Amino acid sequence: MFNALKVQRAERKHIGILIMNERNKDYDNPLITRYASREMIELWGPQRKFSTWRRLWVALAEAERELGLGITGEQISELKKHVEDIDFAAAEQYERKLRHDVMAHVHAYGDVCPTARAIIHLGATSCYVTDNTDLLLLREGLTMLRGRLVAVIGKLADFAEKTKDLPCLALTHFQPAQPTTVGKRACLWAHDFVLDLEELEHRIAQFKALGSKGTTGTQASFLELFKGDHKKVKQLDELICRKIGFEACYPVSGQTYSRKIDAQVLAVLSGIAQSAHKMATDLRLLAHRKEVEEPFERDQIGSSAMAYKRNPMRSERICSLARFVMSLESSAAQTAAVQWLERTLDDSANRRLTLPQAFLAADAVLILCQNVCGGLVVYPQVMRAHLEAELPFMATENILMAAVAAGGDRQDLHERIRRHSQAAAKAVKEEGGRNDLLDRLAADPAFAKLDFSAVMDPAQFVGRAPRQVEDFIKEVIAPIRQRYGALSSQEAEVKV
Repeated sequence: MFNALKVQRAERKHIGILIMNERNKDYDNPLITRYASREMIELWGPQRKFSTWRRLWVALAEAERELGLGITGEQISELKKHVEDIDFAAAEQYERKLRHDVMAHVHAYGDVCPTARAIIHLGATSCYVTDNTDLLLLREGLTMLRGRLVAVIGKLADFAEKTKDLPCLALTHFQPAQPTTVGKRACLWAHDFVLDLEELEHRIAQFKALGSKGTTGTQASFLELFKGDHKKVKQLDELICRKIGFEACYPVSGQTYSRKIDAQVLAVLSGIAQSAHKMATDLRLLAHRKEVEEPFERDQIGSSAMAYKRNPMRSERICSLARFVMSLESSAAQTAAVQWLERTLDDSANRRLTLPQAFLAADAVLILCQNVCGGLVVYPQVMRAHLEAELPFMATENILMAAVAAGGDRQDLHERIRRHSQAAAKAVKEEGGRNDLLDRLAADPAFAKLDFSAVMDPAQFVGRAPRQVEDFIKEVIAPIRQRYGALSSQEAEVKV
């Protein structure tokens, strides 16, 4: 008996392996299997798309009935009953035969709604369901990203507030410049994301529905249905808009809504990607300088060969995915530019790829940004060492003024500082030594009265950086938190 059970378990395990191997023969989109959130994946999934088509057919039938067409309440009830239970296999069979995805789903819907079959899609063209659905999904996708973007801004603001007084060496041209603070640098990243949020909010507010515009946008088929009653045709547009959750529809269109709207939306996503790429690149540079690191988990492996490595893997992934999002912006722009006259179908295959994947990738980028920004690790001693290596040169003007105030001759002191600075620079560049300018000055009798510890306090060189952080959080971040509340604390899970 025991041996038989062992055999059965072994057989089941073998079958399971075979099934898994069979599944793994096909390509999987890594945006789905590795990077994007379940919510964003479902938004762009078939169930959501085609059930929205059915809701649009319900809205059309309801509006037409309310305006006097011979559609019964029974037909509408039947349509509503079968919005979610889509037979995808049947739809696939119809599409193979008809070579038309919308008509395939009309037939599949009609199979389960025999009473309503004759009035499904009445007067409409394909873009009634495809384009209105896309507009709904685009708007909801932006709304999802808005929550993630606000959360990233919130994490960066928290980090900036904690480190607003922590001096570090600012770099221009990736060369030492005047000191700043870690918090001020974080505000630079946050400000870019705030600009993206403003663009995103604007786009959400501008969304309208396509409505029911017909084959070339003239609404001729609906004018025929309503026996030349222009008022009812216009009311049909208005009714459908309200039923599907829009306040208005675009005033004119061809068969489709203007593909410029897609380009505008992808420009917003590209902007988010640009900000994320910039921040992640900065973090990679700072990790090299051992000043700031992204979170690193206890069991995380940095390199398969070099066990000591702590590679900035998540920041690198942000850059990788962000670059992909940025590349899709040009595709949407080109698609908008080549839409001939009232419509052409060369947009379709491209949009099936670019729109969902841009949102999935942007979602993944912001999940990573939130994770990284919520766990940044700073190393103040390393920052101080870098400051001390450069600050003596930057502080020479302060040293000169302090020595003059202590009774020294300005021209003589200037010449001494010049000679000592050149000698210290030579020791650093040619001999690989440390910057010993302070030691040289301290040993010079002309600077004997000077308190170098007071003159060399890094806080004296950061200007208004701490106050700028405070003002930024009060004037820019606080209103965002007030608008979105709990969204700023939304958590995100990094899959791998």
